[in-house]
Amino acid sequence: MEEKQGGPTAMQGGWEAADMLEIKTVEKPDERRDFPRGHLEAVHMTGLDFAVGTFEPGWRWSECVGPIVGTQSCEIHHNGYVVQGRMGIRMDDGGEGEVGPGDVFVCPAGHDAWVIGDEQVIVHDFAGGMAQDYAKAPGN
Repeated sequence: MEEKQGGPTAMQGGWEAADMLEIKTVEKPDERRDFPRGHLEAVHMTGLDFAVGTFEPGWRWSECVGPIVGTQSCEIHHNGYVVQGRMGIRMDDGGEGEVGPGDVFVCPAGHDAWVIGDEQVIVHDFAGGMAQDYAKAPGN
C-alpha cells in the first residue's frame, strides 16, 4: 500500500473505498430497468448499489417480475424505505405484512409483494441485490 500525501491511499492502482468521497444523483441513474407496471433505477457506487423502485397500481411481483426472472417468488433481499404508497408483502413461509410511507423494512429473499390501492409506490432499497439483479432474466 502506498500513501499519497494530502490525498487518498492508493492500492494496486486503485483507491480504497473508505478514502474517496463519491456523490451521484438518482436523477441520473447508471441503469434503468423497465418491467410491467413499474421500473427500477439503479446507482452503482464503490461499496453501495442503491435502487429506486417505482411500482404502479396493479403491480404484483409474481405477475410482473416473476415471469422475467423465472422463479416462484422474489429471491432478492431488500433493505428498504418507503417514500410513497402502500405495499403488501407475503413471505414464502406464510408471514405477511404491509409497509407504507416512512416505513423502513428488511425483507429476506422468498416473498411476493403487491401495490395496495390506487397510489404509485416508490421504494428506496439499500441492500444492493435489487440494484444489481432485480428484474433481470437469467444469464443477463
